[in-house]
Amino acid sequence: MQSKELLQEAFGRLPGLVRQALDGMEAAQLQDRPGGQGNSIAWLIWHTGRVEDAQVASAAGLEQVWVAEGFVDRFGLPLGERDTGYGHSSQQVDAVTAPRELLQEYYDAVHRQTARVLDGLVDSDLDRVVDRHWDPPVTLGVRLVSILGDCLQHVGQAAYARGLHPGTADARGA
Repeated sequence: MQSKELLQEAFGRLPGLVRQALDGMEAAQLQDRPGGQGNSIAWLIWHTGRVEDAQVASAAGLEQVWVAEGFVDRFGLPLGERDTGYGHSSQQVDAVTAPRELLQEYYDAVHRQTARVLDGLVDSDLDRVVDRHWDPPVTLGVRLVSILGDCLQHVGQAAYARGLHPGTADARGA
């Protein structure tokens, strides 16, 4: 297996996990915040898409799907155009509302861009420095692993929050 194929396999799991977390959820359930303070499923899935979108686009020299495909306007959130959710206050978490279909559509569009980027990779690309703000500077390979880890954590959190709603747990126990 080549590095590109490994990354494609790993990132390729995310759309289905996002779909599982959202499937059948009602608007109120998407906005519910575990313990009254945790992040809502809507916020977690939106943030997952925003993180992957912003970081992959930056590393690949592309425009973010959020802007390029008009999702910023479709969501209509009271947040800045480049906001990805890092450091959000409780009020900002509450402000992230969207129907599950729009959350899924945005994540799927982000994934399509990520898949195109991954499809064009060769192993030597993974050593290219994409961020010199860190010591040591961050390579594309390290950035992709970081993005993947962050996305998997947030989708897992959304799946956990989903399981807190009676009757919504995945029948397979996943």
